[in-house]
Amino acid sequence: MRSADVPPRRLTCEDSAVTASGTDASATRHPGLSESPFLVAARGGTPSHTPVWFMRQAGRSLPEYLKVREGIGMLESCMDADLVTEITLQPVRRYGVDAAIFFSDIVLPLKAVGVDLDIKPGVGPVVASPVRTLADVEAIPDLTDEHVPFISQAVRQLVAELGATPLIGFAGAPFTVASYLVEGGPSKEHAKTKAMMFGAPDVWDALMRKIAGIAAAYLRIQVEAGASAVQLFDSWAGALTPADYRASVMPHSERVLASAGELVVPRIHFGVGTTNLLGLMGEAGADVVGVDWRTPLEQAIPLVGDRVVQGNLDPTLVFAPTDVMTARAAEVIEAGRAAKGHIFNLGHGVIPSTNPDQLTALTEFVHGY
Repeated sequence: MRSADVPPRRLTCEDSAVTASGTDASATRHPGLSESPFLVAARGGTPSHTPVWFMRQAGRSLPEYLKVREGIGMLESCMDADLVTEITLQPVRRYGVDAAIFFSDIVLPLKAVGVDLDIKPGVGPVVASPVRTLADVEAIPDLTDEHVPFISQAVRQLVAELGATPLIGFAGAPFTVASYLVEGGPSKEHAKTKAMMFGAPDVWDALMRKIAGIAAAYLRIQVEAGASAVQLFDSWAGALTPADYRASVMPHSERVLASAGELVVPRIHFGVGTTNLLGLMGEAGADVVGVDWRTPLEQAIPLVGDRVVQGNLDPTLVFAPTDVMTARAAEVIEAGRAAKGHIFNLGHGVIPSTNPDQLTALTEFVHGY
């Protein structure tokens, strides 16, 4: 793993045929990936069109997803390689998006190493025994390939099916995953999490190092199996001040992104409500900074500097008339032209009640703009 103190190497278009081992992968990777609009844009090049994909594009908004998931729990679904493959492919077939996002959950690696947790419908991840002490942290095993053979299998199957469409691997960022472990479930205030961060810095540091190691291993496994890019989700980082983020969180996200940098794939870093953190999230080692809908791209671009931006249409605009939705999408695309590169996306995940036909229309509009 690269030290967080060493700036990660910036990517070039020539890196598209290099694997984690640094060897030529042209014999195994689809030759069309080098011209993928998503990958070209993520590396700061000029794509043939503005690439588009949607966070949570594989999920509850699709009737075909609801059909294959019927009677199967979320984590159970994430541990079935064939089911993961099918669900990940569904939005690519339906929408023609420029990238697939691996179907999984940010707490899946914890479940895989033996943490007693479950995802309860309408609630989210619930941890049976929240982390409180150093002993609790030390009881969490490190993630190895042997914990998640279904992940490697699913990625290999997906890469074979996707061809020239890149697959994005992902992991939960240390702060967000830590908040579930410490709180025992979702939290609006993150009071227990911050209490540990401020009041038990030794436990906090150990926990964050543990999660960073698990996240880095999880991304490595996905990339070595064939994923062409990665995204680190820090859903709850917006609860932090810049000073607290820099001191207690950023070093651990840096470790994950630095490790991913050794895999020579584009790295996307995304958080919710992180207007005050965008510059730091870029500095943590991102090639692409995801921007949620609350921050106009024209404000975000100067903050992230010489980096590609991703986003950031308000997810609720898909419920507006199509012409209203596409007019706002045009504004996002135009604003994105000022950045080093722009990948079109929503400013957060697809809302479950979204009409899939609207996302089809939105994809077609962005491609033809």
